[in-house]
Amino acid sequence: MLTLLRIPLVLGFTFSVLFAFAQPEKVKNYRKFDERLLHFGFTLGMNTADLLPYQVVGGFEKYGLIALDCKSQPGGQIGILTTLKVGHPVVRLRFIPTLSFQERVLTYYYPNPNPDAKVKEITNEERINSVNLDFPLMFQFRTLRYNNFAAYVLGGAQYSLDLQSQQDASQSIINPFIKLKKHDYQGQVGGGVEFFMPYFKLGLELKYSQSFGNVLIQDNSPVSKPIDRLYNRVWWFSIIFEG
Repeated sequence: MLTLLRIPLVLGFTFSVLFAFAQPEKVKNYRKFDERLLHFGFTLGMNTADLLPYQVVGGFEKYGLIALDCKSQPGGQIGILTTLKVGHPVVRLRFIPTLSFQERVLTYYYPNPNPDAKVKEITNEERINSVNLDFPLMFQFRTLRYNNFAAYVLGGAQYSLDLQSQQDASQSIINPFIKLKKHDYQGQVGGGVEFFMPYFKLGLELKYSQSFGNVLIQDNSPVSKPIDRLYNRVWWFSIIFEG
């Protein structure tokens, strides 16, 4: 369902670009924006986070695990933006310290021990929440302005600190839980569109990020034993106000 919600966002970006470039010549707002070395602003947005799971080899024989799946869940974020012009108005370096709230649901599928049951599989869900401090550093490559519009692509990496991590918590025998590493490093790619207003610039941005390394802490609990690796994955949609 959440995957389908991303389709209108992508289509919206596409139509925004086509519509903006089809407009006749207009008076330009905020003409001196590209002359300044530094710009500041803030971002508000939503995200859908999940985990890319890999189960251990022979997971069915060892643990009776048929499959392992992760469902995306909605979250939100707020950040502070700093943009530095790098040599040319269309090449910029962006730093956006962000507070993000993320949730994922990891689902385990096991065979039903009752052979006469109509449902052949039973499931067990593990809900994983995170409150992150994210520090993305991105290179932005922007088109030249057309009237009061521009589009851009970006790429870079971010460091994430999970403030809600249970990395050092004692494991519960009765109710075991998944432990994820407190520190994570992710690659990011994305794009967006910008609209120049009289006194500020409004941006709409869509990004994707994924962990470089495994974030699972293998503590041999019943819920972590069948898992070999986990990687964080996040889609980010942001509204950016920059002055």
